[in-house]
Amino acid sequence: MGSPITGKVRVSALLAAALLAAAAPSFAQAPPPAAAPAPAAGSPPAPVPWSSLSSEQQKLLGPMGSQWGNLPPERQQALIHGSERWLSMSPEQRDQAHERVSRWQSLPPEQRHALRDRWQRFQALPPREQEAVRQNYHRFQQLPQAQRQQLRQRWRNATPEQRQQMVEHAREQRARRMEQRGGGRAPPPPHR
Repeated sequence: MGSPITGKVRVSALLAAALLAAAAPSFAQAPPPAAAPAPAAGSPPAPVPWSSLSSEQQKLLGPMGSQWGNLPPERQQALIHGSERWLSMSPEQRDQAHERVSRWQSLPPEQRHALRDRWQRFQALPPREQEAVRQNYHRFQQLPQAQRQQLRQRWRNATPEQRQQMVEHAREQRARRMEQRGGGRAPPPPHR
């Protein structure tokens, strides 16, 4: 077994890779990395030489160094982006990320698959619907813990028909809120 420092670097590198694999939503919102300019629309990204990475990035991505040249340029870009994100985090944010990765790794494979599937369906939504989902999530998080638990239980106990009615009711409420704000009536999302 290696020294504690080597272990910490290895854990940090693995955590950075895991963060990238999870494709956190905030990654999509950050600017492109300085070491690898964004490719022109429609053209594939260019490979990024290992030597163009900062010393901090090379240290963080060290385990990938020996295979860096064999990685697809898209993967290189993702690793660069994730390393920049990781290096810009505060110690508290890194601790939170460690905790999230630990929770992710402790999930059964079928639950991880279901979460990945849900994430892909979210990514496929139009931006307007993604924003509505985010707003609903934040509104839900503002509710008292007891009320959130009650709503979760109600959803779990509902039949598919009752769940559909709950979804329709939520859509109607959202449309009313938009009308009250003067945003006009939003078109209803497509039924699935």
